[in-house]
Amino acid sequence: MQLQQPIGLVGTGAMGQGIAQVMAQAGLKVSLFDTRPGAATNAREQLASTFAMLRQKGRITPQAASAALDRVQVVNSLQELDDCQVVIEAIVEDLEAKQQLFRQLDALLDPATLLASNTSSLSITAIASVCAHPQRVAGLHFFNPVPLMRIVEVIGGIATAPQVIDQLQALVRHVGHCPAICKDSPGFIVNHAGRAFGTEALRILSEGVAPPGLIDAVLRVGAGFAMGPFELLDLIGLDVSLPVMESVYRQFYQEPRYRPHPLLHQMLAGGHLGRKSGQGFYRYQGKAGAPRFAQPVPDCKQIPPVWVAGDDETGKIRLLRLLEQLGARIEHGPQPSAEALCLLAPLGDDCTESALRHGTDPARTVAVDTLLELDNLRCLMPTPVTRVDMQHVAHALFSADGATVVVIGDSCGFILQRTLACIVNLGCDIAQQGIASVADIDGAVRLGLGYPQGPLAWGDLLGVGRVLQILQRMHALTGDPRYRPSGWLRRRARLGIALCQTENPLPAAHLVQQEINHA
Repeated sequence: MQLQQPIGLVGTGAMGQGIAQVMAQAGLKVSLFDTRPGAATNAREQLASTFAMLRQKGRITPQAASAALDRVQVVNSLQELDDCQVVIEAIVEDLEAKQQLFRQLDALLDPATLLASNTSSLSITAIASVCAHPQRVAGLHFFNPVPLMRIVEVIGGIATAPQVIDQLQALVRHVGHCPAICKDSPGFIVNHAGRAFGTEALRILSEGVAPPGLIDAVLRVGAGFAMGPFELLDLIGLDVSLPVMESVYRQFYQEPRYRPHPLLHQMLAGGHLGRKSGQGFYRYQGKAGAPRFAQPVPDCKQIPPVWVAGDDETGKIRLLRLLEQLGARIEHGPQPSAEALCLLAPLGDDCTESALRHGTDPARTVAVDTLLELDNLRCLMPTPVTRVDMQHVAHALFSADGATVVVIGDSCGFILQRTLACIVNLGCDIAQQGIASVADIDGAVRLGLGYPQGPLAWGDLLGVGRVLQILQRMHALTGDPRYRPSGWLRRRARLGIALCQTENPLPAAHLVQQEINHA
């Protein structure tokens, strides 16, 4: 793509300014337009302050700051964008408003000018439907703050020409960002893939498994998330996050995987929006944030012998290795002795089901989550009838080396298992639907959501068969269709291949297309 003509920007709020900044810093001329009187001029002044700050911090040279600002001009009408190579819309997230704008742009600008919407949730096909030249319309979804969030979703509508996607992809690379190509679908990649994290945490909370602080702690410490789901919901604000959840749920015709929880409506009605209102899942006073959750370690004088069983060799080996390091007395017989603490490592089961499956006494049984290594976190789960003294000795034993130990209520899949399995499963579903490539799904999720791994790479790291077993057992125990395994996941688990392995192309596909074209 020859980037010689200016880039037009319609809408000069936070997103418009961010896009203008990265374009100007990349050496491109930018034309700003806004229907609000003085808004475009104010945006240019804000950009001048931004470039000055970057210069003061040594991020850019004085010459680069001056040159970047010189590339930004304000125009007073849409007609003045007629020399632009690409016009990017960054106005209010309202379909009718966007359609009205695109109808005007389509009529005023040369048919060769590319039109792109920065929408985060609206259909590109619907936006383009009002245009006489829908083939030049695409999505170009930047993330806020634009200079820091290096991912951009490049979305093709049903009529978008392939060369338009190619040219926008080149533009994104030119400004130093990473393009992720995806089909027009609800939530695109990032907002689609992100549905599992918060919705599953809400399910866990609603079942009384653990309070928000403990759930957040397990996912931060155990899985490496920068923030827990409730910290994140409080940061974004329920007035922003709940409409996105509901929009994706509705657009997928009430697909259970995207189902929000009624608790959010109650909180929204009560004004508990999160940080912005001073109260969300946590209370915020002054600069105080979400509390760090801790459970006191019981004082146990004597630890009984332990007997171990697991659902897979990986989990059982991890548990035995840790117990040996902790100096536990391990029984190796086929059945536990009458005084032994029974430690189980289930995948997908709750502790009750696991105790029945392995034939242990539920009153002496505690389950341990062995999905990941046990260096940073040990998550314990008793049955509803596990004796308090057995709960205490298990807690004390696993705390002996100073590691973080949490005890949660009996539930299928612990916290880590069910959350990570749902994230992986949803990523597999996005791949199955052909919304984006494996590489773009993983890349967009890592850069757009800040996850430690992309969902498909994470599934390979955890073990495809293990993830499948977690989902199958949760589905069987709860009857909830949100846990049904994706076909993409199931087939790869059965074949013993990686989730990141792409499918071989169908050799006759081009022949079918030729037949359609000649029909």
